[in-house]
Amino acid sequence: MKIVCIGSGNVATHMANAFKENEADVIQVWSKDPANAATLAFETGAQAISDLKDIDLNADLYLIAVKDDAIAKIARFLKEVNGLVVHTSGATEMEVLSGIKNYGVFYPLQTFSKAEPIDFIHVPLCLEANTEENMSLLQLAAMKLSPLIYEVNTGKRKVLHLAGVFACNFVNHMYRLSQQIVEKQGLDFEILRPLIMETAVKAQNALPEDVQTGPAIRNDKQTILKHEGLLQKSPHLQEIYRILSNSIKKTR
Repeated sequence: MKIVCIGSGNVATHMANAFKENEADVIQVWSKDPANAATLAFETGAQAISDLKDIDLNADLYLIAVKDDAIAKIARFLKEVNGLVVHTSGATEMEVLSGIKNYGVFYPLQTFSKAEPIDFIHVPLCLEANTEENMSLLQLAAMKLSPLIYEVNTGKRKVLHLAGVFACNFVNHMYRLSQQIVEKQGLDFEILRPLIMETAVKAQNALPEDVQTGPAIRNDKQTILKHEGLLQKSPHLQEIYRILSNSIKKTR
C-alpha cells in the first residue's frame, strides 16, 4: 500500500510512522513548512514536498492530517488522484471531500503528542467512506494498525469528538488548574499523580457515575463552602468549582 501523508503535525507524525512500521510504503510527506516535511519524510523514508502540485497521483491512500479549516483547501488539489482520499478530523464532515471521486474519514480517537509514543493497537479507528468498496479498502488499511475498528458516520463521529474533549482536553485542563493551586502554596504537583492515576484506573474498570467521590456527590455543604473560600482570590476558579460541583450534585 502506497501512502501520501499530507501534514506533519502530531497526528500525521504518529500515523505515518505507524503505517511505516506496519509495512506500508509512505511515499510522500507534504507540509507547508519544508523543514517539517523533511523531518517526517526522513523518519518514514518518503519524499518531502512542500507544493501540493507535486503530489504523486498514483498512491493508494492520501491521509489529510492538518488543521480542520485547511482540509477543504487541500482537497481542491486532490481531485485528479487515483487513490482514496481521507481526512483524520473528528469534527469535520466527510462531505468536505465530496469533490473527489473516492473519499472518506480515518479518525483515530486518541490524543497525540510528537514526543509521546503511541501503540496503535489500543487506538480506536473510526471509519467512514463514500462507497462500500472504499469502506472495505479503509478497513484493510486500518487493520494494519489496530483491531479496534468502527464504522462511524459523520454525526456520531462529531459526538465522539465532543465527548473526547470532555474526557481528555477538559480533564487535562483540570490537571493544569490543580497544578496552579498547589504550586501557589509551594507544593509539588507530584503529590497528586497517584490520585490522578487511581481515578484513571477506575474509569477503565467501572462507569464514572458509579465511582464518583468527593464533597459534591456527598452534598457536603461545609466542605464546599470552605473550598469556595480558599478560591476567593481566584474568581474564575471559584466559578469553575461551583459549576462542576452543581453538575455533580445533579447526578446524585
